[in-house]
Amino acid sequence: MSIPVLSVLLLLPILGSVVVALLPARAAATAPKTVALGFSLVTLVLGVGLAVAYEPTGGEQFVEEVEWIGVFGAHYALALDGVGLALVLLTCILTPVVMLASWHDGDEGRWGAKGMFAWILALQGLSLGVFLAVDVFLFYVFFEATLIPVYFLVAGYGGPERVRAAVKFLLWSLAGGLVMLASVVGLYAVSSAAGEPTYLVRELAELDIDTWAGRWMFLGFFIAFAIKAPMFPVHTWLPDTTQQATPGTSVLLVSVLDKVGTFGMIRFCLEIFPEASVWATPVVVVLAIFSILYGALMAIGSSDIMRLIAYTSVSHFGFIVLGIFVMNSQGLSGANLYMFNHGLSTAALFLIGGYLVKRRGSQRIEDFGGVEKVAPVLAGLFLVAGLSSLALPGLSPFVSELLVIVGAFVWSPWAGAVAVLGIVLAAVYVLWLYQRTMTGPVAPGVTGMRDLGVREIGAVAPLFALIVLLGFYPQPLLDVINPAVDDTMSQVGTTDPQPSVTEGEAP
Repeated sequence: MSIPVLSVLLLLPILGSVVVALLPARAAATAPKTVALGFSLVTLVLGVGLAVAYEPTGGEQFVEEVEWIGVFGAHYALALDGVGLALVLLTCILTPVVMLASWHDGDEGRWGAKGMFAWILALQGLSLGVFLAVDVFLFYVFFEATLIPVYFLVAGYGGPERVRAAVKFLLWSLAGGLVMLASVVGLYAVSSAAGEPTYLVRELAELDIDTWAGRWMFLGFFIAFAIKAPMFPVHTWLPDTTQQATPGTSVLLVSVLDKVGTFGMIRFCLEIFPEASVWATPVVVVLAIFSILYGALMAIGSSDIMRLIAYTSVSHFGFIVLGIFVMNSQGLSGANLYMFNHGLSTAALFLIGGYLVKRRGSQRIEDFGGVEKVAPVLAGLFLVAGLSSLALPGLSPFVSELLVIVGAFVWSPWAGAVAVLGIVLAAVYVLWLYQRTMTGPVAPGVTGMRDLGVREIGAVAPLFALIVLLGFYPQPLLDVINPAVDDTMSQVGTTDPQPSVTEGEAP
């Protein structure tokens, strides 16, 4: 294309971040918020336009490729495929939603509303870069750069222990990044030995990498992505961070940035290291199932609303990783769709939970009760968000979870059977949370709680509309995801098992 639309897409919010940060101090209090919201909406329109123009036949589209650091073989290379498109759309949708829902959350923060909204735009642009990069070195730059806005969003806005939580997040993420850097350097060595150094994913995928070298490099990428995802046992930073961060920051962290982990497993682990991915599958599947059950049990035992929601995501990410590594089309399609749908349902839970916590002034579950009697709209939306999280039929996560479970059963009946227990536990933690907070006698601190206002309802309305729409009609997303899944399976060299017909049965 004559216009580098992907570069425009990721640079637009970064430009908006700079504009917001440079607004004069004498500007109106709402000016930074309005300008930031305007940039995010323009980015959303451009993202939707790309989705409409995208050909669902698969493959990389809107490709941009320019040599960047020739001696390293690094390129400024961007492209859009079905997997990336879903996450680009998710990022574009959630950013203005978070801004509207967090309209007053930055007013009392360390750097005020101007700082908060500038960092949100910066995070949006860098996240888009992660999902669009098809050069490993460029991906790594974006991957590490996203830590900067998240650190400042957590450290500057939120609870009393926010700085400690931000440092813990940063240390875990940097540790994962350093491990991945070793594998990035390894790819340079391998590609140089094969001819010319390169970091382009399509060229790396064609290299004949030594078995053990490939397995070690696979582990470097996988560990970094497991921390980001997050998976047990490298998940401990997540509950602390979401407990201290603002609800909007938690949405951007869990619904957008953490998807980099599972996205990276598909884009880099499976496509560049197919042999190592198959080799590691049994261990990864066990870890994924353990994450499903562990996250659900920890959610059931949580006494803090935000920590509970964080642990539900540990469980949900276990489902996504399970779908990726069962190595069949049902599981991979379900995992890709799950990334998008989990982003919607978890964003709704965090934002509605944030409304609830802000009104009560407490995150402790025991401080609530009878909310449905004084704030029925808030309670009703909280219930729908919770039902979405437990994958109720008719809501978008159901299709994703069903596909992953089917894929797990195809891979191994025991894996599918154990994973199903996670669905049962999800019903326990969601319904028990609702019962303790929304039903029963009105708690003393809940008396007089105001219901949701027009801005608050308007902010989350797009999430609930998409949750219902995609619950009944997920085909538009599957139409772009499935060709990408076929390409990935072809690269890994796996096929769906064919049904067997015993002697005497009709063919």
